[in-house]
Amino acid sequence: MTTPTRRAAQAGSGALLHSLFRTKPVDRIVAEGGQGEGGELKRSMSLLQLTLFSVGATLGTGIFVVLGEAVPRAGPAVVLAFVLAAVTALFSALSYAELAGTIPVSGSSYSYAYATLGELVAWVCGWCLLLEYAVSVSAVAVGWGSYLNEFFDKAFHFTMPAAISDSPGENGGIVNLPAVVVVMIAMVLLLRGTSESAIANTIMVFLKIGVLLFFCAVAFTAFKAGDVTPFAPMGWAGISAAGSKVFFSYIGFDAASTAGEEAKNPRRDLPLAIVLSLAIVTAVYVLVGLAAVGAMHWRRFALSGSEASLARVLDESTGRSWPSMILSLGAVVAIASVVLTVMYGQTRILFAMSRDGLVPPVFQKVSPRRSVPVANTMIVAAFISVLAAMIPLGRLVDATSIGTLFAFALVSVGVMVLRRTRPELPRGFRTPFYPITPLLGVGFCVYLMVGLGGVTWLVFLLWALAGLAAYFLYGRRHSRLAAAPEGGGPPDSGKGAPAAGEGEP
Repeated sequence: MTTPTRRAAQAGSGALLHSLFRTKPVDRIVAEGGQGEGGELKRSMSLLQLTLFSVGATLGTGIFVVLGEAVPRAGPAVVLAFVLAAVTALFSALSYAELAGTIPVSGSSYSYAYATLGELVAWVCGWCLLLEYAVSVSAVAVGWGSYLNEFFDKAFHFTMPAAISDSPGENGGIVNLPAVVVVMIAMVLLLRGTSESAIANTIMVFLKIGVLLFFCAVAFTAFKAGDVTPFAPMGWAGISAAGSKVFFSYIGFDAASTAGEEAKNPRRDLPLAIVLSLAIVTAVYVLVGLAAVGAMHWRRFALSGSEASLARVLDESTGRSWPSMILSLGAVVAIASVVLTVMYGQTRILFAMSRDGLVPPVFQKVSPRRSVPVANTMIVAAFISVLAAMIPLGRLVDATSIGTLFAFALVSVGVMVLRRTRPELPRGFRTPFYPITPLLGVGFCVYLMVGLGGVTWLVFLLWALAGLAAYFLYGRRHSRLAAAPEGGGPPDSGKGAPAAGEGEP
């Protein structure tokens, strides 16, 4: 007698699981590309601008602080640690490159997960990215004030009062105004338009690369062979430990993938931009690392303090203060560039989620005159400003890294799923050595996630639970995919017209 009831319950459970893991057809994702309420995004970004967007998001605070923490672990072999971390990042970068060339839309790993792993997984991925982007850019903004104060001190012998330059509870701080200022500067640039933001970022990236090359030129004049002997005093264990430390200096190479709907030729340019940016950043890191350990003995890095490690190298190499003043100015520019590009990425992920109905429609409203999501940008800037001005972020910043690794792993899985389900799709780039490369990408990400501390996992799980509550209270009820016929919209024929501006492989 209970058989019909059980069958009904099983049918209901099956329908629920189907609705949670329904995928959005690739052709539909591409066809909707660029469209938002009130207007559409403008395809204006060239290969150079896309590449420098990823470089701008990656080459920031990491290189200015990471050496002081990594060199004591590996000695001069920190150079190999950067290479090891780059190889680890490369596995994920190659998967990003394939999906960016196959699904050239805004949303990055969120959109890729929606097309391959289903709505719930995509939501969790997007939700984790929102935490990682918002908190990381807030932390970067907080650091901007510190470097600005350092520059003022060296150039003008003046520093801002702690009450307005430190976070509450730190050194007598009340509100961190410099952090708010740099976020507002980035907001103004983003509101002026994507093309203008890309031009500003291009200028800043060239400036900070120039400053780091200046550091190398000065440091190499004091290079001493004895400082790099023995080359690997801690052995492979030290190189591996330093590699884990410097890996997070590579986070940001995927920034170009959030510009899929504003690239002139996304199928060709997005994969190239991702791989080129990783190559450029790796070359800069290796050069800076080699110059630093050659100019100052590696044991002295543990005494110099992480934030001042590069400045300390220049001070000891020249005996003068003006080189480190230039370096401080470069750090100010570098951090401003990171704030700009990461904020851009967050607004585009929210734009894609809003277009799918999973977050409120205000985030997809595009200004017809500026071709940018104005309200979206202002809301993101306001939220980040409050975080940066009022909250000492501390260990919470490290906890956000797990969200990035989670997204990286999903992208590698997505490549394998899409190869099986849609092998006929045109791909601007194919991951080499498939399926070994994406499998290694998943493996390395899981390895690094398992090695993170308990606090990191706790923050990740709490944030994920909050995201699930938001999904069931709002996202699932407003999903446009659920409202479409059978939850899938138009038939996924595999022959949908490419988005405007796409090139063929």
